[in-house]
Amino acid sequence: MTHTLPAAEPRAPRSGRPSRDLRRDLYAAGAATLLVTAAVLIGRHVQDTDRTLRVNWPPLLASWGPHLGPGTPAALLVAAAAVAYGPALAVRLPWRALLPAAWATAVTWTFCLALIDGWQRGVAGRLTTRHEYLRAVDRFHDIPAALRDFTHHILLHSPDNWPAHIAGHPPAATLTFVLLDRIGLGGGGWAGVWCIVMGATASVAVLITVRALASEGLARRAAPFLVLAPAAVWMGTSADAYFAAVAAWTVALLALAVTRGSPAAAGASGLLFGLTCYLSYGLTLFALIGAAVLLLGRRGVRERPVLLPALLAGLAVVPTVFTLAGFDWWEAYRLLTTRYRQGAGGVRPYGYWVWANLACTVLITGLATTAGLRRTGTTLLRRGASAHGTVRLALLVTAALLALLVADLSGMSKAETERIWIPFALWLLPSCALLTHPRAWLAAQAVLALVLNHLLSTGW
Repeated sequence: MTHTLPAAEPRAPRSGRPSRDLRRDLYAAGAATLLVTAAVLIGRHVQDTDRTLRVNWPPLLASWGPHLGPGTPAALLVAAAAVAYGPALAVRLPWRALLPAAWATAVTWTFCLALIDGWQRGVAGRLTTRHEYLRAVDRFHDIPAALRDFTHHILLHSPDNWPAHIAGHPPAATLTFVLLDRIGLGGGGWAGVWCIVMGATASVAVLITVRALASEGLARRAAPFLVLAPAAVWMGTSADAYFAAVAAWTVALLALAVTRGSPAAAGASGLLFGLTCYLSYGLTLFALIGAAVLLLGRRGVRERPVLLPALLAGLAVVPTVFTLAGFDWWEAYRLLTTRYRQGAGGVRPYGYWVWANLACTVLITGLATTAGLRRTGTTLLRRGASAHGTVRLALLVTAALLALLVADLSGMSKAETERIWIPFALWLLPSCALLTHPRAWLAAQAVLALVLNHLLSTGW
């Protein structure tokens, strides 16, 4: 049995409203700009005086280094084409053509930005540095033994302690690259390609979710902003892009389950959520976005009660496998919190990062998203009891924003959030579907990404 949700489109503003709404959007963008400026200036002062921020170009983990590269001409062409033709094509293309087109454009955009730094520095070398996953692939020659022994190497004073990113994540993250190596796709080049290609599918998952829960029209309006996101600067190349894709498909499959009454989709969603939790501890917060999906699709859940048992059955699979293999998630997380305090996390001041992290979010989502979030809040205040697609979209975006804020307040995300929060940030971008003048806002997104990638060295 299928269940179709309301698919209302945003109403055209009344006479006199467009200029007032645009002014308020610009005020929101201006406030975000001031936040970033404050984070840069105050951060620079703190870092110069007591060196506690542990970043070279606060609030980003980056260094000043203007440069051009082989990806520069292609990135400029992709940006110009996406701004000029993206909004129109997103409206006109058949839905089944729009999804692969969005994925292909996102892959191209991310590769072009990464190649501004060159193949080795921008793609192949990113996941081979001393903090990264590929440094420990050889230590997983016996996978069951490595899983049983995983928690013994998390703390800094433990023998052969794991590199930072391996210690900071459950072992499914590292196992991904171990398995790639086992099938002949070893090394930094293949790992980088995997993260970019898989990460770009996240935009497709978000579009499918928005269409299922809100409306196809809103999904089409959001498509260019998902494709041309400034977050692509860090998605190429970062394992967090891959994590973002797995988490995004968890939500997309759950949205399809509740709107189509599909137990198979519910089970697959649960399976992927279990995997998500074993890729990154912080992504357990995606439960908040999943709860929003269940709320929006509650009629479908009532009509097909089997959906919840299917979801829970799928959810149990990955934790059961890892637990039987000898990995204790809770013990590992407890040790991670200690490791975090042993390193830079114990030095970086919470009082700065609790708001500077939000400045990082502005940089990865762009000023258009800031304006979109303003409209999201306005939508909920004005039409909170409505069932229109815009309100449904606003609720979904708000759930993602809430998850991000919880991550921020936890104190376990002090700095590097331009990378760590990519999975949450992608769910803020659909708010841009509520904006007028999409080409102008899209151009601002592209310019921000190009400026950041050409002026800063964003390695970690």
